[in-house]
Amino acid sequence: MEKLLIADDEASIRDGLKCIIDWEALGFSLCWEASNGKDALSQILARKPGLVLLDVKMPGMHGTEVIRLAREAGFQGKCIILSGYSDFKYAQEAMKSGVRFYLTKPIDEDELIQTVTQIREELAEEKQRSSHFTQYKNKAKNVVLQELLHSAPESPLSEEDCRMFGLTADVYQVVICENYHAPSTAAPFLFAEMLKVSNRDNMIFDHLSTDGRDVVLLKGVHGLNKLREFLERLEQNDMQDGSPMDSMFLACGRPVHAVEDIHLSYADASALLARRFFCLPGQHTAGYDALPRTNENPSPEADAAASFSWNADAVAGYANRLTDYIGAYNRRMIVDTMQEIELGLMTVPNAIEDIRLLLIDLYLQVKENLTRNYPAAEFPFRNNPEAIEYIHSRGYLYEILRFLSEQSEAAMGALGSSSKDTVLADVLFYIDHNFNKNIKLETIAPLFGYNSAYLGKIFTKSVGESFNTYVDHRRIEHSKKLLLENRLKVYEIAEQVGYKNVDYFHKKFRKYMEMSPAEFRKGQGLDEEPEIYPPPPRKFVILKSKTAARTSMRLFLCGECPHSGHSPTREGVASQLLYFLARQPLLPSFRSISRIVIVRSPPSPQ
Repeated sequence: MEKLLIADDEASIRDGLKCIIDWEALGFSLCWEASNGKDALSQILARKPGLVLLDVKMPGMHGTEVIRLAREAGFQGKCIILSGYSDFKYAQEAMKSGVRFYLTKPIDEDELIQTVTQIREELAEEKQRSSHFTQYKNKAKNVVLQELLHSAPESPLSEEDCRMFGLTADVYQVVICENYHAPSTAAPFLFAEMLKVSNRDNMIFDHLSTDGRDVVLLKGVHGLNKLREFLERLEQNDMQDGSPMDSMFLACGRPVHAVEDIHLSYADASALLARRFFCLPGQHTAGYDALPRTNENPSPEADAAASFSWNADAVAGYANRLTDYIGAYNRRMIVDTMQEIELGLMTVPNAIEDIRLLLIDLYLQVKENLTRNYPAAEFPFRNNPEAIEYIHSRGYLYEILRFLSEQSEAAMGALGSSSKDTVLADVLFYIDHNFNKNIKLETIAPLFGYNSAYLGKIFTKSVGESFNTYVDHRRIEHSKKLLLENRLKVYEIAEQVGYKNVDYFHKKFRKYMEMSPAEFRKGQGLDEEPEIYPPPPRKFVILKSKTAARTSMRLFLCGECPHSGHSPTREGVASQLLYFLARQPLLPSFRSISRIVIVRSPPSPQ
């Protein structure tokens, strides 16, 4: 049913036009009326009726001016000019604006029915043509977008094509959405649905499916801002079990500024999906900056000289270390070794399947070593086919490492499990060196082979306070030291002790110290916020490498060498340093490193 607007300054004529014919039988619904030209123009532009009956002479604005301005503003509906014989010159003026229907007053009923019937047929034909054109345009647009996602176009799109397909933005970003650990009964949750409310005429994004993936092409700064706002809400809100958002994973490619570069953003997002194996528990997003940075043309020598490699020899070395740690009940070093493996694997170029196969080999070697070294022990290991199938079926690295940690704990139990006090000592040691991270009882308990609820009970009973309170105390105590050093601002201290939100840090500090961080610092006779930062203690990390030409080079890095917080092994420093270097795009290829030397710098002159 098309909408109808009647515009005439005489109420009697408007009332007569409403009743003179059966509008609904002719396919029109009488919706609005106007008594002057300005009101008529306003309603035409706002309501976009399919048909307007428009008097030529009206107060405020002539009908000819109304239709001219409406056409200039994009109005595509039909119009019937109503005029007296003496007003024909105005009707002629209206014809210039594309008005083809003209009726004189008084209106003849049969003539009006004939005109309205003709208009109804024309509107139906135009709607059908528009529908066909929209279908063809959408099909063509989908083909163009598919090609842009997979490769650069052979020739640039014309400005006309870009306008037709809505590709006139100054920045683009590809996001691939997939289900993340969704239950089989859960309905897929489309990221695009979250953006539809603000996506009028596909101005901020296009949504399509390619390679079996749900793909969103964000367009313009507004589109990218919508993504940023969505990710911030996703990060700040805890997901409830069963929530559709809890089953969503977003891989975000790099922003690009040309239509011809959209395929680069899609390639990033695809690569991130391939590396989803390295995601953390509950991780819902991965950005292009998480991709490993390597030389575009690494030499064979550089690959061979990488400090962390994942091959049969490396696996044998880790298997021997884990065997020794299990025999010594050294949970601390088992945890460190698992972290070292995790950090190192994130930097290697091995295919995910190769990594998974070598992790299977690691498990089998540890099992073989233990059964050989302790023949009298009854280890509760899974049989080989079952263990191989389990590891091979895991989609995420953390799942496999958790399984290896659980098996290590079970092996220590078979050798004669250590006491609760020893376990707590290991837990306390871990907290004391990792409180600056987002540590929770639920994530720590599996590392030590315990149920989180049970570990929480024995922790509170033995330590005298809850796990969270103990962590808060460690963080606050360390923050006091940093405040007294007077080198960092309060928000920087909050981040260093594990509080990502500075307001939350203020709340915790006041809870335990009964004053704000600034008040604490001021009470010690220090400035509330330091203006000059004295240089921190430095170490020189000398990386010795050989290029393809066999020449030596040294790279000096000033600053604190990243490590776990306690006296690290050389292998641990190397592994974590490489993890750091892998994310520094301006440094030379970290794969050329063949030797690492760590020396303290001399004291800085006062």
